[in-house]
Amino acid sequence: MFYYVYILQSTKNKSLYIGYTSNLKNRIKRHNNGENLATKPFRPYELIFYEAFLSKRDAKNREEYLKGGYGRRTIKKMFKNYLK
Repeated sequence: MFYYVYILQSTKNKSLYIGYTSNLKNRIKRHNNGENLATKPFRPYELIFYEAFLSKRDAKNREEYLKGGYGRRTIKKMFKNYLK
């Protein structure tokens, strides 16, 4: 089984959401259906990035990193052209 770290971007206000899951398609669908209180006001979302991990703990660690200061800088570097 794979665990996915993903980044969604709101098409409404261009904000980013970072999460992890074992079922990526279902999770994106749930975000866009308004089932997550944190993302509901800013939907719809589109998937702009994901990574797959074999370990749930590794995926969770990566998610935590990307949500932190250095992780946000990493995201800005990875998507410097896309996020303009």
